[in-house]
Amino acid sequence: MLLINPPVTKPCEPPAGIAKISGFLKGHGIKHRLLDANLEGIYSILEEKPALYDTWTKRAWKNISQNLAYLKGKYHNFDTYKRAVMDINRLIEIKGKTGGIQMSLSDYRSGNLSPVKSKDLIESAETFEKNLFYTYFNTGLRDIIEAEKPSIAGFSLNYLSQALCTFAMAGFLRKHYPDIKIVLGGGLVTSWMRNPAWKNPFGGLIDRFIDGAGEYKLIEMTGKIPLQDNYCPDYSLFPHRKYLAPGNILPYSTSTGCYWNKCSFCPERAEKNLYKPVAHEKVLSDLKYLTEETDPVMIHLLDNATAPSLMKKLAAHPLSVPWYCFTRFTDDLGEEDFTEALKKSGCVMLKLGLESGSPHVLDKMQKGIDLTMVSGILKNLKKSGIATYIYLLFGTPRETFLEAKKTMEFVLHHSEYIDFLNIALFNMPVYGPDTNTVETKGFYEGDLSLYTDFIHPFGWNRKEVRNFIDKDFKKNPVIADIIKRNPPFFTSNHAAFFV
Repeated sequence: MLLINPPVTKPCEPPAGIAKISGFLKGHGIKHRLLDANLEGIYSILEEKPALYDTWTKRAWKNISQNLAYLKGKYHNFDTYKRAVMDINRLIEIKGKTGGIQMSLSDYRSGNLSPVKSKDLIESAETFEKNLFYTYFNTGLRDIIEAEKPSIAGFSLNYLSQALCTFAMAGFLRKHYPDIKIVLGGGLVTSWMRNPAWKNPFGGLIDRFIDGAGEYKLIEMTGKIPLQDNYCPDYSLFPHRKYLAPGNILPYSTSTGCYWNKCSFCPERAEKNLYKPVAHEKVLSDLKYLTEETDPVMIHLLDNATAPSLMKKLAAHPLSVPWYCFTRFTDDLGEEDFTEALKKSGCVMLKLGLESGSPHVLDKMQKGIDLTMVSGILKNLKKSGIATYIYLLFGTPRETFLEAKKTMEFVLHHSEYIDFLNIALFNMPVYGPDTNTVETKGFYEGDLSLYTDFIHPFGWNRKEVRNFIDKDFKKNPVIADIIKRNPPFFTSNHAAFFV
């Protein structure tokens, strides 16, 4: 069996999804191979001399080895780091332009093909030679297939940025190795299949789609009976030193779904994804074992929201390396003793969803937080030395221009306590609860679209929201200084190295 992480995602840490499946397969004695085609594909592009050769590209090509080495070392200076990242991305961007593709270290877009249209994904499969990674998978992927002779090729498709390349690789396999069963799973596939209108449009190309956790279904495809499911993820088959990070980053999921699961805007709620936590003792046991095995410089907890009970467990049982996670604003984070214990446990950064600085909007979103609590938590985290990566969401159905201004005012008032900002424009899930309160209309012209546009009840439509974000919010000098701290392309995945 061959499990593949397709292009394009941030090439800074191994893919946790197929690592988890690898541990499960290993525990059942099933031979398999992992391929981070995203990482290997990006390296293959960086080895090609660029077709265009302007001053910037010439410098980027000359310094490519030096820049790659820098991103694998300690980040002493943000300006030096930023220049290295931008130069590396320049070579990828230029490669994309020569093929009519918008490509970066974190994205892959085609002007002609849309990842939310099944007919375009089928065309990507049929015209796989046009994919910018074709040279790589015609050699690297082919070599692995010829050597390992897998009967199953499973793709972990989590993001839209991977969709076109996933189907191009599937088309390549279908043409040259028709006996291999092609399986698609991952977050994006799960979202497709949780849509009540889902009908498989890829018959003849994809043999099986897997909704949610794929371990048991893959085992069943081999003819074996699945046993227990408490195996530890296995990262031993990944080329750790090739990732663009100052050492190994260990990604680990302590749950699926979200323990809160009430926010009106959340895709997890719209898709009815159930919350399933890993037992706290197993989390600690796995992290101890994996830390010894992979020698990481950072642990990245991947949960939609790390549970308060687990945070307390981590505070009481410190990890041996720094870590960060996404969590909710909760009363515990306002307690100095608790956050100091978190800091001592290795917590260097928390990603927190504020979304809005308006009490009215927060209430309508069902966020379950209040701004007095948030204010106290931000100040307490700063005092304890834990960095904050704050997420904002503009353009929700109950927001107005005045409510958006309140968010801006809150950020300005708390700017000294905010280290990083993620600013997003609201996308309404196709089957989210908000669709019952507004008039919806087409967002993407695609049968696989996960979101819908809507007529804002207060006239605060996407164009007006974008103008506010670009011309008012981001242009404020105080906020602009915070935004400038964001690592380009790698964003929160590298931010913890700068705190």
